[in-house]
Amino acid sequence: MSPHPTTQAELVAALQPLLPAHALLWTPEDTTPYECDGLSAYRQRPLAVALPETEAQVAALLQACHRLKVPVVARGAGTGLSGGALPHGQGLTLALAKFNRIVGIDVLARTARVQCGVRNLAISEAAAPHGLYYAPDPSSQIACTIGGNVAENSGGVHCLKYGLTLHNVLRVRGFTVEGEAVEFGSEALDAPGLDLLPLVVGSEGMLAVITEVTVKLTPKPQLARCIMASFDDLRKAGDAVANIIAAGIIPAGLEMMDKPMTAAVEDFVHAGYDLTAEAILLCESDGTPEEVAEEIGRMQAVLLESGATQVAVSADEAQRLRFWSGRKNAFPASGRISPDYMCMDSTIPRKRLADILLAIQQMEKKYGLRCANVFHAGDGNLHPLILFDANDPDQLHRCEQFGAEILETSVAMGGTVTGEHGVGIEKLNSMCVQFSPEECAQMAALKRAFDPAELLNPGKVIPTLHRCAEYGRMHVKRGLLAFPELERF
Repeated sequence: MSPHPTTQAELVAALQPLLPAHALLWTPEDTTPYECDGLSAYRQRPLAVALPETEAQVAALLQACHRLKVPVVARGAGTGLSGGALPHGQGLTLALAKFNRIVGIDVLARTARVQCGVRNLAISEAAAPHGLYYAPDPSSQIACTIGGNVAENSGGVHCLKYGLTLHNVLRVRGFTVEGEAVEFGSEALDAPGLDLLPLVVGSEGMLAVITEVTVKLTPKPQLARCIMASFDDLRKAGDAVANIIAAGIIPAGLEMMDKPMTAAVEDFVHAGYDLTAEAILLCESDGTPEEVAEEIGRMQAVLLESGATQVAVSADEAQRLRFWSGRKNAFPASGRISPDYMCMDSTIPRKRLADILLAIQQMEKKYGLRCANVFHAGDGNLHPLILFDANDPDQLHRCEQFGAEILETSVAMGGTVTGEHGVGIEKLNSMCVQFSPEECAQMAALKRAFDPAELLNPGKVIPTLHRCAEYGRMHVKRGLLAFPELERF
């Protein structure tokens, strides 16, 4: 950053020749809709918002911002939940929603080339006539874009069997901070040189601006059926998840919801959930009719042996979709029962599911806030939704502390601070819990290799050494952590 930041007038003057008049916004009423992503507790208006429609415009915008040393934050649909698309107050928001064209579908290769602004669900809709679909299915799939999915390495309810975004992407095209075209991966099975594709997937807009993605398409299964299993005890439900995996079964989907969450979604979508259960599991099998029948039978046996009080199997496709409708609508259902919520995201070993749920119940009492829980149970990915009122500064502060303790507890249980939502600004402090200052320094060095001036999405994902040192000292005093190496900072 230069010692004298570029003014709004200077930035607008530099960018106006590069775009049609309607594609550059800078007045408060026009930029306010871009002031946050799905993490709405934190807001910041950018100096300007650009809405390019061509790759040439993206390159020109990046070149101009690089020359002016203006930060750039790429934005897709804004459905992210970690503040990854939070604007920079002295920067440009690069809104890529107009890149919404499906370039082509190769049925024989089972791939689709799509622009970054194509909605996740739109890929499956376009591939459906060919008997194919795009497997990763975040709950926001009707709105979220593939570029954002790549940036955050999104998952979804079927990621246990079919993998995250990383496992379903072959090639990513985009631009460096200097506006130079760059490609990662290949439409072939391998690419020459270093494999940088896994580095870009999940990089949260810090290394390059993504404009086009080639994804793998999966044949639609002949049949899918879903089990809804009820448990009168959280530990039994958590153990059932581990028991299914231990039995050598890899369900197409394996999700868990606690009692507060099932109550919220049942009132919203009437999915037919058991409201007396302390937790329910949704376990799906897909494949040929013979494969599904065999796997459903095996899962039923494991669930009953694990203490399930009720086991219901979808009788038809309509009921299967109804079972899933509650899980897919967990977030909007929570919005109906609370002014605000903060959706956390961490991952723990499957065998500790019950332990983290019981720990969260104690945290509810400690912080005086409610928490409804939904899990990608099959891979141990937690989504506790802390309910609060953002208009009350004290509630927001307690919510932040509550969320931080969930993440710290997840790490203590052998997990990680994020599963699929990314770090953004939400988990900067929690990165200090999991990673040493030396590790953070290595991450920062990698970013500088792509972005020496640190203009792409600055201030996100990687905490500074000073931040880690201060956060570590604070938590040593609280008795939550012990990082002796921090004492020398």
